[in-house]
Formats: sequence, structure tokens, C-alpha cells
Amino acid sequence: MFHEGLLVVISGPSGTGKGTVLGLLRQSTPNIVFSVSATTRAPREGEIDGINYFFKTVDEFKAMIEADEMVEWVNYCNNYYGTPKKFVDECKQQGNNVLLEVEVEGALNIKRKYPDSVLIFIVPPSFEELRRRITGRGTENPEVISQRLEQAKVELKFIDRYDYVVVNNTLKQAVEDINSILKAEKLKTSRNSRIIEHLDFKDA
Repeated sequence: MFHEGLLVVISGPSGTGKGTVLGLLRQSTPNIVFSVSATTRAPREGEIDGINYFFKTVDEFKAMIEADEMVEWVNYCNNYYGTPKKFVDECKQQGNNVLLEVEVEGALNIKRKYPDSVLIFIVPPSFEELRRRITGRGTENPEVISQRLEQAKVELKFIDRYDYVVVNNTLKQAVEDINSILKAEKLKTSRNSRIIEHLDFKDA
């Protein structure tokens, strides 16, 4: 039974451990592809086109926007960044789940454009735990920590716009929860219409 892959969007405030969760998910789960972005910035030493990024000129990138060939895109620090639709569609057709780590605004834009995408919001067990994790990094001054916590409060208001919420209490459980979501989504009747149409109950 072949299932087309899913477009999965992961969001969550800074300090929730998204990167670690996604890293473990990538190592432990087959058929998962992390999206390769397109960008207009110059390649850095060691970066490979099509592996790290799809490197484009500004004109090429703008042409892709005009042709509606981007899942989402932003202009950040005078460079364009975005997710090519062709890459996502090809991965899905091969049965791979494509994961994007995107902030809240971008995630909601993707949901409007792709209603069948799966939005997952990762949260810490509590706001105090989030504060502890950000402070415990020891890499940011109090002003930056305060800014991150205020931004987290803003982002947390959008949880009800997501399809699922995963509490990152332990990494193992968070990864298991996301895998459960992916399995359940692939079994939805709305994603299996072709299989249902070909079932023959006449002689049952």
C-alpha cells in the first residue's frame, strides 16, 4: 500500500528543543526528508548546491516567486530564502515525509496554501521550564533572554491554529509522539480515497 508523503511543518518557541528533537527524528525514522531551501546568498566554503541550499541569483529567485514555485519565502538581511515547491512535491511523490522548521507566521501561510499540510507545535512542559532552558544555555545576556521569553508568549497564542501539540518533556517521548502523528495522518480516509475507491465489497 503506497502512501504519498506528508508536508510537515514544525514550530515552537526558542528553547523548546526543536532542533534536538528533529535531529533524533531524522536519525530514527525512515522516509523523512528535511527540506532544502533556495537562497540568493553566496555559497560558503564547503556548501554544495542541492545539498545545503539551492543557490539562485536574485532574478532566478524572483522568477520562481512570480511563477508560484515557492512553498514559502522571506527576504532576510538582503537575501531571499525559500522552499522550492518542486523539491517538496518530488519528495512527497516518492513517499517521503518532508519536514520544515518554520516560525508561526510562515507555518500559517503554508497551511492556507496547503490545507493538507500537518502543523505540529512543540512546547516545553511549562513556561518556567522554558525559562530555565533558555537561561541554562549561558550564551545570552538577560536582555536577549527577556526578548526570547516575550516572543515565546506571542508564539504560544497560536497553538490552537496548529493540528497537533507535542510536549517536549523527554526527547524520546517527543519523537515517539511525532512518529505517531505521522502514522495516523497517513491512515486518514481523506488521504486514502484512491484505495477506498478500488475496494470491492460487492461479494463481501
